[in-house]
Amino acid sequence: MSPSTSAEGPVPAGAPALREEPVLRLEAVRKTFGGNVILRDIDLELRRHTVTALIGASGSGKSTLLRCCNLLEQIDDGAIFLDGEEITDPRVDPDTVRRRIGVVFQAYNLFPHLTVLQNLTLAPRRVHGMGKDAAEARAVELLDRLGLAAKAKEYPDRLSGGQQQRVAIVRAIVGDPRLLLLDEITAALDPELVAEVLEVVRDLKEQGLTMVLATHEMAFARDVADQVCFLADGVILEQGPPEQVFGDPQHERTKRFLGRLHAAGRI
Repeated sequence: MSPSTSAEGPVPAGAPALREEPVLRLEAVRKTFGGNVILRDIDLELRRHTVTALIGASGSGKSTLLRCCNLLEQIDDGAIFLDGEEITDPRVDPDTVRRRIGVVFQAYNLFPHLTVLQNLTLAPRRVHGMGKDAAEARAVELLDRLGLAAKAKEYPDRLSGGQQQRVAIVRAIVGDPRLLLLDEITAALDPELVAEVLEVVRDLKEQGLTMVLATHEMAFARDVADQVCFLADGVILEQGPPEQVFGDPQHERTKRFLGRLHAAGRI
């Protein structure tokens, strides 16, 4: 479609450009557990080919927010849209939604009795209906891209923590998801293994994958994110480009949070 046309036909000269639908949009999302408000009126948009970093202290709501986006947690109020479709509508099949969203958690969650290749081809074959040869070809392609081709026939317990987490990332993207959610994916790693996993995320950004990541790696968030959201008590208190949030925070709690990290040498 040319720049001068839209789905409805030609766009008149001088007319404002159509705004592209966000990949993910949250409107007034609210989540409670046992009467405690975990997420409070969250509004957030993820544009295509961008990376959004969620930062904040433990317990601020970052992981819950990601779980709500993948419908692993049911929201109590508000709405979540994926490519313009309200996925929190009760009539929507959650499994259908999850086929379009990849998720990587702190724990690798690889099946120990399956080889790396078997771990990677299980969902494409059973969930996406891919043939064995096509699934294996796609998995091997991604393993090669991430420097893990030689590990295809290994079992997870023969891999380092960093290698297992990279395999978990491959498993999340092997089905070509529309969106990738990353929940503190370096938290369980030894410090020397963190860099290799973060480099994979950097490569995925260069490939144009839309991502939202909850992270305590502030330097990485500042370097790779297009927008940063600081959460406290289930509220996005500050949101903006990394140079603004890290370099000139406006909210007093953001300043205190980043100040503590500066003092600890973590930024």
